Formats: sequence, C-alpha cells, structure tokens
Amino acid sequence: MTAVSRDGEGGGVGGESGFDLRQPALLGVVALTLSYLSVLYHVTDVVGGSTTLLLVVGATLALATVLGRFLRVRSALVLTALILGGGLAAYFFSVPASNRALFTVERVVSDTVALLTGLSVLRLTKAGTWALAIAPGPVFLSWYLAVRRKYVWSVVVGGGALVFFVLTGDAGTTTTLFGVVGAAAAVGLATLGDRSAWAAQLDTLALVLAAMVVLSATLSVVPGGAAQPLLQDRGSPTVESSLVSSNDQVNILGSIRLSPEVRFEVRSDSREYWQTAAYDRYTGDGWVRSGEDEAYSGRLGGPPGSSRTVVQNVEAKTQMSALPAAWRPVKVDGISESSLRVTHQGSVVTTETLETNDSFQVRSEVPRYTREQLRRSGDDYPDRVAENYLQLPGTTSDRVREQAAEIAGNETNAYDKARAIERYLESSKEYSLTVQRPDGDITESFLFEMDAGYCTYYATSMVVMLRSQGVPARFVTGYTSGQQVADDKYVVRGLDSHAWVQIYFPEVGWVDFDPTPGDARENAENARLEEARQNQAEGVDTDETTPETPTPGEEDTETPTPGEEDTETSTPGEENATNQSTTNRSTLNPNRILSDAAGGGSSAATSPVTTPDSSGGLPSLPSRETLGVGLALMVGLAAGARRTGATTRVARFVWMYYQGARRDPTTDTERAFGRLEYLLERQYRPRRPRETPRSYLTALSKVGLDERATEVGRLYERAHYGPGVSRDEADRAIELVDELVREQLPVVGRRRN
Repeated sequence: MTAVSRDGEGGGVGGESGFDLRQPALLGVVALTLSYLSVLYHVTDVVGGSTTLLLVVGATLALATVLGRFLRVRSALVLTALILGGGLAAYFFSVPASNRALFTVERVVSDTVALLTGLSVLRLTKAGTWALAIAPGPVFLSWYLAVRRKYVWSVVVGGGALVFFVLTGDAGTTTTLFGVVGAAAAVGLATLGDRSAWAAQLDTLALVLAAMVVLSATLSVVPGGAAQPLLQDRGSPTVESSLVSSNDQVNILGSIRLSPEVRFEVRSDSREYWQTAAYDRYTGDGWVRSGEDEAYSGRLGGPPGSSRTVVQNVEAKTQMSALPAAWRPVKVDGISESSLRVTHQGSVVTTETLETNDSFQVRSEVPRYTREQLRRSGDDYPDRVAENYLQLPGTTSDRVREQAAEIAGNETNAYDKARAIERYLESSKEYSLTVQRPDGDITESFLFEMDAGYCTYYATSMVVMLRSQGVPARFVTGYTSGQQVADDKYVVRGLDSHAWVQIYFPEVGWVDFDPTPGDARENAENARLEEARQNQAEGVDTDETTPETPTPGEEDTETPTPGEEDTETSTPGEENATNQSTTNRSTLNPNRILSDAAGGGSSAATSPVTTPDSSGGLPSLPSRETLGVGLALMVGLAAGARRTGATTRVARFVWMYYQGARRDPTTDTERAFGRLEYLLERQYRPRRPRETPRSYLTALSKVGLDERATEVGRLYERAHYGPGVSRDEADRAIELVDELVREQLPVVGRRRN
C-alpha cells in the first residue's frame, strides 16, 4: 500500500506524489525559506556567530525530509509544537535567574505585541538564543509540507515567518522581495501540474509576481512602528535627526547636514556632554539598544565608585522627546514619573513630548577618577558588562582586529589602549560631513577605504577596535556642551548633536572618550552657524547669544599641561581638550571642512547634500532595490499587456496605420491588400473560406463598398496572380489603403481631429 492510501492526505513516495528535488515549485519554497532564515542568520551573526544556527537548520531540514515520506500531517503538527515548546524552554532557562520572574503571561503577551509592531529582534537581550529557539519550528513544518507537495500550505507557514520579521522591521526590502518572489513562484508553479501549460500561463505568473514585488516594496506594513525622533526633520538628514533620539537603533548614514537652530538651554555648574542614549549591540552597519525598558522608580543608582553631583535645569526651546543629561542621571523632576522609562543601558527616556518652554531638572552623579586610577582599574568586569559590551558580529574581519592589536596591543591596560586608539583615529582621518555611505561593515570601510568621516564613523570604529582587544565599550549619542552664555548656562543647538564613546572601568563605571577631531568639528559647526546668521535664519540665537559671545572650544576650553595628567578629570570637555593637545592637526584640511559645513557657499539648510564625486560627474544610479522593483514593474506591465491582449491590439494598430518600409512592388501590394482585408473585416465581415478576393469584393460592393477598395483588389490580382505591378502601381495601392484606414478606423479619426 502506498503512502497515499495510508495517509489519505496525499504526498507519498513514488509516482506523481513522490518527493522530487527537481520540482519547480520546490525552488520557490527554498527561496522563501532562505529569506526568513537570512534574518535569523543576521541576528545570530551580530551576537557572535551563526555556526550553531546553520547546524540546527541543517538537522531540521534532514529530519523534515525523512519524516515527510511517512509521517502523518497531524503528527507533524504535534511534533512542530513540541519543537517550538522545547526551543522556548531553552530560551527561558538561558535568561539569568534574576530576570525569569519577568516572564509572566502579561509580559510575554506585551513583548509579542511589541515585536509585531516594530520592536527589532536584536533588542532582545538573548537575541541569539531566541533565534536558535524559533528557527526549527517554521523550517521543519514548511519543509515537511513541501516534501509532501503541499506547496500552498508550505508557503503559508514560511510566509507567516517572513511576515513576522517584516513586522519586527528586521526583514529589509531585498529580503522581503526575495521571499515574496519565492512564495508566488511556489504557489504559481504548484498549480501548473501539466508542464505543457507553463508557457501559456507564464504571463499570468509573471503578472502576479510583479504585483506582489511592487506592493511589498511600496506599502508600509507597520506605520509608526519605530519610535519617533527627538526632532521632526524635513529634507536631507541632519546629524541630529540621525543620532539624538529615543529610538532603539542608530543607522550610519552617508552625507548629512548641520542644523543651527537652538534646541534647549541648560543651567549647570559644570560643563558636560548631554547624553540622550547609549547603544550596546553593533550590527555591522549601525547600533541597537538591546533589553527592555523599565519603569522609573524615583531614583537610580549611581556609578560604582566616587562621584560628584551635577544638577541640570533644562528648558526646551522646541519640541523634544528625549532627555539630555550628564552621565549618570539618578533623578528626574518636573516630568510625570509615569511617562519616564529607564533603558537597559541606564539612560532615562520619556514617552511624552516636551513642548517649547517646558522644563525639567536632572540630578546626575558624574564619576570622579584620575588617569592613574583608570590605568590601575584592571579587567575584572562584571558578567553583565562583559556579556553585553564585548559583542562583535561573527563576520568582523581579521584585519580590523589586527589593526586594533597593532595600535593598542602593546599597551597593558584599558585606559592606554583607549588613548592609543583615540589618538590614531584623530590623526589618521579627516573630518567631513560629506561622505559616501559605504557598503558592508562600517568599521572596516572607515579604517581601510575612507579618508574622512564624522562622529558616528569615529565612535563606531573606536568601540569596535576596543572590543576586539577585550575592552568593554559602547556607542553614545547626545549633545556636546553647547555655547556658554554665562558661568552656569549653556545654549545647545542642533549642530551640537554628537556621538562619542564610553568605556567601562571597574570601580569607576562608564567614562567618556571622544575620538572625533575636536577642532575640525567645531570649525564646521561655527561655519554653519555663521552662515545661518548671515542668511538671517530664524531660531539660531536667543537674547543671550550673539556672534561675539565666546563658544566652547575658544577661550573657555583650557588645555591641560602634561603635568596635569594625574589630576582628577571627569568631564568630556577636559578629557577632549587633553586629547586635542596631542593630535597631529596637520593632517586636517580646514578649507575642506568649511566647504562641507557651508555647502560650498550655498545654504546648507535648503541645498541638497552632495557626495564628493557629485560635482561634474555622472548622476548616481538608483539603489539595487529600486532597480529590482522597477524591473519587476516592467515585467508585470509586459505580462499584463500580453495577458489582456493589449500587445496584440497595439501591434495590429501599428500594422494597419503604417505600411512600413518599401520593398519590391509585389510584396508591398500584397501587404496593402492584407491591411484592406482586415479593415473590411472590421467594417463588414471576414472573407469566407474558399472565397476569392474578387468574389469577396464583389459581394461587398452590393452593400456600398468604396470604389478605392475595388481598385486595390484589381492591383492585388495583378501582383499575386498576374504579370505583376510597377512601383507606381504599388505606391498607388498603398496610398489608397492609407486613405481608407485614416477615414474609417475610429481611433485614427479621433487623432486626426
């Protein structure tokens, strides 16, 4: 008895229902499976490596292939549930025991909803373990159903997995398009059991594929799934809109511009960097803030070592949805506690939007330390710090690690390693806002292929290089101190938005480092501000800010002497000043910096940002995704036109209206008569079988046939049956038919009118 009769569900061994790797529909299932597995591969690669995932998927596919030959569908569904349950149990026990109490039914439902509305899988603390737990379920069931030739149900399972990752935002455009094409191909080819019908139905399949591709690329599945940025930016991106936000990830961009508008004012007895977010997980092309946000409980813990209290009173000068503060914030007043959340990295964020002139107060405990204390701090890092802040993608290249080792490998402590890498980046790269966003890993591109970049490139590269040397570090965003207008007051503009580095030192906590060349950055900011003032732009000054007011980086920033290195330092401004004193500024090009900031003399606020190769060169090509969607659209239009007969009608119209190039008189006369015959068929009736052209025209003459048609018939008889026609006679036949076509074809008549 065959598997078909045992199961009663189809899909046995041998015959038409046997498993055959050559089945075209199976290729569509493979493409769909690869699409959502590529997301899981990326997740596991980001957190350290994908070898285990590949082994798990390979074993799952082998199991599904074997069991698909005899296991009943109901049994397969039960087995799939057991596989998923076992994976989720493994994920549960991988979470630290202190966090397992959070796995309540309410919390699990809340997290699931969050994933389905734009929360990236990479934000999960144990994202790699989660990926390994989830992968076997859909892979097993989808492939099992494909083995049994239940391709539509296989696509339903695999498509559900892909849709899930589209909803989380982890499946990009290319991945989604690839999966959609695979799903449509599997379903379409599965319905064409007779291979002789493929050619006849190919245009239908092409039309469906094109429609799905275009729709998946142009429709937003989850509107508003991502967090809203701090400031609503219009036009080309600014440093601020790409960095300073309460969002859960930062993507590294290409060319950007500076915004000179005032954002907020700070009253503080200490100049600091005003931090808004910290990011721990490096993806190769950006940063993700992992972990769940917790409710604010009224007061947070300070750094592990000595600290000094810094009180900041912040007043918004525009709408804001982030809370800039010196690290480390421990208490926030002036904002409803119910709207405050604490990130896994220790930053405080708000779920509400601050309006203009709203104010709040932050109390921060800023770490106190000496350089010698940092050198002696050792490497006894807490488990949580080592686990979260030494992460690098498994695909991080060896030459990045080797470069970091060459620069800092001879140093014996984390502080000197950090200073060596910081100095190297400051002195080896130029500062520019006009860069081409590289493909591939950002750090590798910046170190080995790019001559210049801005803060995100510098900070990203420093964090990656430090992690490769076993030093916990993280990517931080916020604002520099801004323009000082009084002893304790700072005016902060959009152009002060910045990215820098924090390094963890035992018994001290997180300490700020800034590898971006300070002088070059300030030159760009000052040039942009001056340009905005000359253009009389609104919102760039307050009553206390004038061009004559000293700005940070001029007389307010003192450079410590070498003998002051062992004194206590705790502010980024002081640390950065020391860094600048040791930087070789001869590698920087001030003229290029001014051009980058001011847009070559044009208004940077309104002019589009260009890349270094844009002047005098060819326009840049569209992205591969855009080209792919455009190609799919053209294929779909062609298939739709063929399916509806539009191509045939257009070709017939062109053939009727244009005689075409002249050939020999006989051929031209015969073609002219063919056009006439089609015209008469539309106006009267088609010529019957065995009815001669003369009999046909004679019959039509009884109902009012135009004499010109009769003349063309006579010329045709001479050309086709008689001695032939001259060139003039052939041209006469063409002319007569042209006249009849122009007079009698409705679409042509409207065109002439």
